[in-house]
Amino acid sequence: MRILGVIPARYGSTRLPGKVLMDIAGRSMLQRVFERVSRTRKLASIVVATDDERVLDHARSFGAEAVMTAPDHPSGTDRCSEALQAVGGGHDAVINIQGDEPFLDPGQIDLLCDTLSHEGVQIVTLAKPILSDPEIDDPKEAHVVVDKDMNALYFSRAGIPFLRDGKGTPRHLRFPFLKHVGVYGFRAEVLSQLVALPASALEQAEGLEQLRWLENGFRVRLVLTEHDSFCVDTAEDLEEAVQRARSLER
Repeated sequence: MRILGVIPARYGSTRLPGKVLMDIAGRSMLQRVFERVSRTRKLASIVVATDDERVLDHARSFGAEAVMTAPDHPSGTDRCSEALQAVGGGHDAVINIQGDEPFLDPGQIDLLCDTLSHEGVQIVTLAKPILSDPEIDDPKEAHVVVDKDMNALYFSRAGIPFLRDGKGTPRHLRFPFLKHVGVYGFRAEVLSQLVALPASALEQAEGLEQLRWLENGFRVRLVLTEHDSFCVDTAEDLEEAVQRARSLER
């Protein structure tokens, strides 16, 4: 199976414009993401998909393949679909890799690639066990419940499932709560169908794109990971990323 890794890297950001070009202890955030992804041997090729010439030129300066995509895509999924068409090469599947996660674990990419090769898998993403009750109640995170085969039943910003009984014992010790980690893999033919779907009621209510897919009958397979995500969304996140990078590289 030929799998394309796509790093959507738009310049605009509501809270931190131009963040993919910002310096993190000597290298840009985008370069750090690309270097992390390049450690995997499961991808046939990797491409940066952007909407800005500055990002395009920067990506090419450190050796990344990069393509220009439309500026008005509503999501990284749509940008991935355009990048897949632009690159060509007969890829069977695509991994959507967030351009603002400079400490991405390459092993997570391997997990997604391996799972995509399984018969019947349409979409795959990651989930991490929740280890504290405050995480269960954090609306900034997406939580997920799964069936016996690890297919998603529902994603929510609420702490799901609700536990009716057992007051007094921490909830995370009474049920294996899961937090969604937003790296996705798609079969190529499925991706083309997903981007043609209109926004759904549940998606708009929760602000979670993946609910559109569930509402339209697509299966989303979850794979467990022990590695949490670290997205740079604010100036405070950027400073934390700088400190973390310096600590890791001492």
